[in-house]
Amino acid sequence: MRELSGMPADHSMTHAHHHDPRGAHDHRDPHAHTLTRNDPGARRALTLTLLMTGSFAVIEAIGGYLTGSLALLSDAGHMATDAAAIGVALLADAIGRRPASNKASYGHGRAEVLAAFINALTMVAVVAAIAIEAVRRLLHPAPVAGAGVVIIALAGLAVNLVAAWILSRAPGSLNARGALLHVVSDALGSLAAVVAGGVILATGWTPIDPILSLLVVILILRSTWQLLKRSTGVLMEHVPAHLDYAAIGRALAQVPGVTEIHDLHVWHMTAEEVALSAHVSLARPDDWLPVLAAAQRMLAEHFDIRHATLQPSWPPPASALERQGVIPLTPARPADRQD
Repeated sequence: MRELSGMPADHSMTHAHHHDPRGAHDHRDPHAHTLTRNDPGARRALTLTLLMTGSFAVIEAIGGYLTGSLALLSDAGHMATDAAAIGVALLADAIGRRPASNKASYGHGRAEVLAAFINALTMVAVVAAIAIEAVRRLLHPAPVAGAGVVIIALAGLAVNLVAAWILSRAPGSLNARGALLHVVSDALGSLAAVVAGGVILATGWTPIDPILSLLVVILILRSTWQLLKRSTGVLMEHVPAHLDYAAIGRALAQVPGVTEIHDLHVWHMTAEEVALSAHVSLARPDDWLPVLAAAQRMLAEHFDIRHATLQPSWPPPASALERQGVIPLTPARPADRQD
């Protein structure tokens, strides 16, 4: 919007804030384990899955240490990763339901994101340790108790299959479906450990153990990287990956009555809530209320953004400029022209 003789046109300081209490549709990654707060059936299924996978991850880690199997230790790490992710979602759900306060005006929804970030960093360290040990064992093979590996890995496979059955029967929940995908991935890790133990029992070829461990590390790294990338983006207040920043700006600028959009910001408040703020320039102050309603409706319908703070601005009237000694730039009339 044009400025007159150096005077900024932004003279109205009214803010309009819009937050749809119904919430937004879900654009989250099904691997994110973010809870839907009104789904007690899914919460019970996730709690039971957490107890099963978390406790067996400890048993499998002890078994891997006693048998000397890195494949078991890797699978234990994989199960621990998913158990921790479910635990983070359950804990953050409890924290996130606490009401907003004077100190936490947005509430506590980012507790989940912060915990997920810490969890991802921890698992990166675990993955690095397993990978280094796998390479060391490839160079210097170590004895592995094949029979013990097979027994423990079969038990782990059974735990994962039971957990998958529980989650498959949970009420329709994005979080339960995401957890189910991870449990299936855990089952593949257990199957890899069974194969490693079987090969060692049949042939005595121990390098199969670190080789399959590296395959399990890849599975862990994939889910860990997604968790780290997503949580970092939320904490850094990046534009949500599913939204096109430029398209939002163009759509706001095309709302009837709007002359310009500037200072546009779009970010995640929590893993599931998106917020927006912008300065909206208008030709006339009387246009503001219909522009506000149209902008809010457009953001909700086309971009699923229901928490928007919009600040209007418009050129000051000519009388205000004259009081400040500014002459409005108006075209000269034919009668005023001099030859």
